Amino acid sequence: MRPGIESSTNVSAATPNRHVIFIHGLWMTGVEASVLRQRLAGRGFQVEQYHYRSLTATADSVVEELRERILAVPGPAHLVGHSLGGLLVLRLASRLPDLELGRVVLLGSPVNGSQAARGLVKWPGAHLLLGNLPASELLDPGPRRWERASALGVVAGSRPVGLGRFVGDMQGPNDGTVSVEETRLAGATEHLVLPVSHMGMLLSEDVADKVARFLDTGRFTAAPPRN
Repeated sequence: MRPGIESSTNVSAATPNRHVIFIHGLWMTGVEASVLRQRLAGRGFQVEQYHYRSLTATADSVVEELRERILAVPGPAHLVGHSLGGLLVLRLASRLPDLELGRVVLLGSPVNGSQAARGLVKWPGAHLLLGNLPASELLDPGPRRWERASALGVVAGSRPVGLGRFVGDMQGPNDGTVSVEETRLAGATEHLVLPVSHMGMLLSEDVADKVARFLDTGRFTAAPPRN
């Protein structure tokens, strides 16, 4: 198995359009998303965890490792990224426009920059807590837009429980780390706000249900009836 990959299932057993790669966030390992991955697996998805060293990895290394992993599975792989992991999915999509992707879900990803990160860097020694890759993605990312044919859904949380409230002046509804407005991505298929915290969304059965539905249908909610 390649470094950086931990699989919860046998990759070779995956069926087309049922393979999901999960990308964790800053300071995480992917273990924190075990419940979410298990719930998706229980709904018939082949789920694997992609691990990277969030403080020392480079964007180039992450994009290349993800590209290899995506090409190694049958059919276009679906991608689910939590927080910084979602921003790395967007980086991959912009750098490799010809790479075929399945459906994509971003969970609490600050696509418009992170007020919590901007507050954190004011602290002495804060550069040691961020690292170059997170700083480049969180502090001044520039405008982001989804321009792929693949459906992309965004889940934001509105339960303000998290350390982000203490390091940044968070405005409006937020999940304790990322504000709802920071998650709004131009070109996204659907944006959904749920009453969960930044880490709590990984434990929420409702979030797991919504993610599974989006990966299956390209929508979090049922399509409205036609007149």
